[in-house]
Amino acid sequence: QVQLVESGGGLVQAGGSLRLSCAASGRTLRSYAMGWFRQAPGKEREFVASINRSGTNTYYTDSVKGRFTISRDNAENTLYLQMSSLKPEDTAVYYCAAGPGPGWSDYEYHTWGQGTQVTVSP
Repeated sequence: QVQLVESGGGLVQAGGSLRLSCAASGRTLRSYAMGWFRQAPGKEREFVASINRSGTNTYYTDSVKGRFTISRDNAENTLYLQMSSLKPEDTAVYYCAAGPGPGWSDYEYHTWGQGTQVTVSP
């Protein structure tokens, strides 16, 4: 079974950038499609982006298209989310997930990280 650990969250001003990482251990990342999800206070968890096993196909929710980029390095067993032009509404706990994927539904992912907090100030 794979274990996932996110890092790279923090406090940033609106318009700034952050890069989140998701390190996998226990099993090679190339076995799974991967996704990023987020949950803001008082809201349900929502899909952000996903990527297929080889990294050739990526998918984004409309609100982050053109600002966020998902990528993976299977040799390093790491998933990334480059976030630019951040907005206060991007504030949330961000989770990486592994599974058959690479769709937008929680049910396509069976392993989740513990999350990393991203806070965007106005």
